[in-house]
Amino acid sequence: MSVMEKTEEATVAGAREYLTFRLDQEEYGIDILKVQEIRGYEPPTRIANAPEFIKGVVNLRGTIVPIVDMRLKFNCTQADYNTFTVVIILNLRQRVVGIVVDSVSDVMELEPGSVRAAPDIESAIDNSCILGLGSVGERMLILLDIEKLMSSEDMGLVTTDE
Repeated sequence: MSVMEKTEEATVAGAREYLTFRLDQEEYGIDILKVQEIRGYEPPTRIANAPEFIKGVVNLRGTIVPIVDMRLKFNCTQADYNTFTVVIILNLRQRVVGIVVDSVSDVMELEPGSVRAAPDIESAIDNSCILGLGSVGERMLILLDIEKLMSSEDMGLVTTDE
């Protein structure tokens, strides 16, 4: 059975797969179907007057891809670039965007019953961009609606068709 068939089968059953990654001390999850590829970090070409969290752009096989440092976007205490730092290339509404994260953990399948609503608290992340909190054993994941987050007005990266 191919990976795609397994993903489709899991989706039909109600379970969803999330790519998990770390930012500072927190672990996040994004819909695996939005992920195009994972690459090592290389410094992008800086764009004048871009917000600090937009590190610049890279040329990915002929496509100019904006690179967002999620650690800066989420106000993490540190944003060190090391051998674990990676860029997750996302395909969102026909727009390709890269996000810089501390490290990628794994792909996790979550049943709907293991996802809880996120508490309504002030944070660096707009609450409407948090799908919920997923738990697997002792691990707690903050599940992001990455498409909504990347299309928020302050990002200005992905336009909505609504």
